[in-house]
Amino acid sequence: MKKTFKLIDLDCANCAAKMEAAIQKIDGVTNASISFMTQKLTLEAPDERFEEILELAEKAIKKVESGCHIAR
Repeated sequence: MKKTFKLIDLDCANCAAKMEAAIQKIDGVTNASISFMTQKLTLEAPDERFEEILELAEKAIKKVESGCHIAR
């Protein structure tokens, strides 16, 4: 499954790159990309684990920039 989500309060392009790298390391993530310009996360992962992986992605984002979160 591939979905795109709006990121709320993403303030830094460097932080976006760090978030993207951290999310790509999550077990089960097929592909992840974050665009600072559009403030969007595109996440690709298996359907059966998508919600679990999305939760882990949110935690990875908060480790880099605590005020940033995924709009659902």
